[in-house]
Amino acid sequence: MPDSDANSRVPTGRLASFYLFYFMVLGALMPYFGPYLEHIGFGPEAIGALTAILMGTRIVAPLLFGHLMARRRMVLVQAGAVLSVFAFSGLFFGDGFLWLALVVGVFSFAWSGVLPPMEAITLNHLGRQAARYGRIRLWGSLGFIVGVVSLGALQERFGVGIFLPVCLGLFVAIAASSFAITDHAGAPAHGPEPKLWEILRRPALASLLAVGMIGQASHGPYYTFFTIHLQDAGYSKSQIGPLWALAVIAEIAVFLTTSRLLERYSSRALVLWSLAFTSLRWVMTGTLVDHAWALMLAQLMHAMTFGVFHAVAIDVIHRSFRGRLQGLGQALYSASAYGLGSALGSLASGFFWPILGPRGVFLAAAALPAVGAILALLWFRPQTREP
Repeated sequence: MPDSDANSRVPTGRLASFYLFYFMVLGALMPYFGPYLEHIGFGPEAIGALTAILMGTRIVAPLLFGHLMARRRMVLVQAGAVLSVFAFSGLFFGDGFLWLALVVGVFSFAWSGVLPPMEAITLNHLGRQAARYGRIRLWGSLGFIVGVVSLGALQERFGVGIFLPVCLGLFVAIAASSFAITDHAGAPAHGPEPKLWEILRRPALASLLAVGMIGQASHGPYYTFFTIHLQDAGYSKSQIGPLWALAVIAEIAVFLTTSRLLERYSSRALVLWSLAFTSLRWVMTGTLVDHAWALMLAQLMHAMTFGVFHAVAIDVIHRSFRGRLQGLGQALYSASAYGLGSALGSLASGFFWPILGPRGVFLAAAALPAVGAILALLWFRPQTREP
């Protein structure tokens, strides 16, 4: 991993290291947090509720960090990363629902809050080369793959008890990597900065935030119960880890081609295609779980369902918010999509899982992107990108 780009002096290696460890934690938590909770005796409703807390902190934390990040952003990232280490340690000292709810809320608040300021710092380091963001962000995808595959193999060998110490070690790595990065002020904004309310009133931006929330809500059953869904269908942990990884490999392909995609296709077309593939993916996941080839194909659709939408959203948000508002723009997107959307999806899937079963829940999730597509068709018409 190179430490810097020779032409632009972007600290590529140090930024990439942070993304690597940050998403390695995600690769450990998302597939295996639910099974860990099931292992210590919780049912679907409690699993859904605790996962919703894990997701729900992304509503408040990014907004609070975004409000505080106008100055000393890197100090804020470092403080959040260190707090997440100490907070996660609380999982070693109790397993009651209320205790877990408190601990999960605190460590997830600290952990999820550090990403929006890091996104702003990374994009400011890149400056006019912001389209190259994907080449740094792909290290996060690689981290997710390492996390999901390695932890699955470790649990296969040593049991579910290895989950907590591995995750704690990864939180320590995030904190350590954050102290190797310095902030970058970015280029000054040209002309007066628009007011926040003026930006949020733009139909294209408001619809993007709403569509992102709906799209991530449809991912709720996937992030909460996909591993349990596969285990119940007879798949082993050594098979489940690679299936998660396959989705992220597809995502990496998108991040490697982000600049060309954004130059060749309109943001609106990319969003609509992303939503269409999202519906198809959940239909296949819910109805064809016994067919490994279908699950592999559905996982490859992650390139469209997450990768393409995320690339479009980051680009539109970066162009819509300028100067001091850049970090807050990233925070708003994170809070609406990965916070509110994911929390609602996780909570609803936990409630309906015992009632509708896996097939019914995934089919219900497949209907949500159609609502997002209507909003995108009506109001999502962002300005053309500047070359």
